[in-house]
Amino acid sequence: MMGGIIMKRIQMVQKTGITFKEGCEKYLDDCRQRNLREGTMRHYKQSYTQFYKVISPDLQLEEFTEKTYTDYVKYLVDTLNNDVSINSYLRDMITTLHFLMREGYVSPFKMRAIKVDKKPIETYSEDELTKLLKKPNMNKCSFTEYKNWVMTNFLFSTGVRQRSLENIKIKDIDFDNHVVNVNFTKNRKPLIVPLNQTMVKILEEYLTYRQHQSEEDYLFCNVYGKKLTKGTSYHLLYDYNKSRGVETTGIHRYRHTLAKQWILNGGDVVSLSKLLGHSSLEITQNYINYLVSDLAKQVDAINVLDKFRPHKYIKKNNKR
Repeated sequence: MMGGIIMKRIQMVQKTGITFKEGCEKYLDDCRQRNLREGTMRHYKQSYTQFYKVISPDLQLEEFTEKTYTDYVKYLVDTLNNDVSINSYLRDMITTLHFLMREGYVSPFKMRAIKVDKKPIETYSEDELTKLLKKPNMNKCSFTEYKNWVMTNFLFSTGVRQRSLENIKIKDIDFDNHVVNVNFTKNRKPLIVPLNQTMVKILEEYLTYRQHQSEEDYLFCNVYGKKLTKGTSYHLLYDYNKSRGVETTGIHRYRHTLAKQWILNGGDVVSLSKLLGHSSLEITQNYINYLVSDLAKQVDAINVLDKFRPHKYIKKNNKR
């Protein structure tokens, strides 16, 4: 600080002749070294395809300026109607540029995503839950319908994510301790999820019908006994929901519904956070914030003032 003036540290930008595309490839190499999931890598590559529609892949990185970034933001706003999609592309751009700035390829400047109004979390209604959880007629239903019913119960009772569901093997079910060992998780940390008594009985029955060769087989599989793909598991649940008169299907909707029912039935946030495998309590608290509208509907149903007040208010006659 000189004479009351705050001096900014000068940061050198490398004159390396590296292009924007080469810089993006360098970030992907960094992701590989950090052992990020292949799905994450594919997501970045898809975003880069979007980048190159606006920003020339051959642009020299030392020429990448704040205006380059703002022009890209303007392009997304003008061409995409979905704020969530816009911010998804912007997050990937920001993450990549932060890496290139740290490496000295791009001069630092401030980057911001656009503000998006957070939408309420979508959950299944109690009427939909009743339809989805009703056990099919075992004398008439196909094995596929029965399996889909078991999958639906499993998703509602455990709250596991779709990829976790697809990777659970029969050996991961611990019937003695009533838990499932979830080894494939979003943050790559193994998760032990408790199973309630009802779910344990459902799985015990299911495995008497589910033909399997070994404990290494996947708990839920396709008609050939192979692991479910992302598309297959979604369509199985979509078809099942449609057959039950439920028009909406969202894999995360099961997880959200568990969170909602947990809170509405008096469950504590800390236990819910552990059950869902959240990395922090703050993430779980976001669920609670999103569910405020649903919780508000319960205020009148569980009105402690009316419950403990012996007499209702008496409306006074207006006297002149």
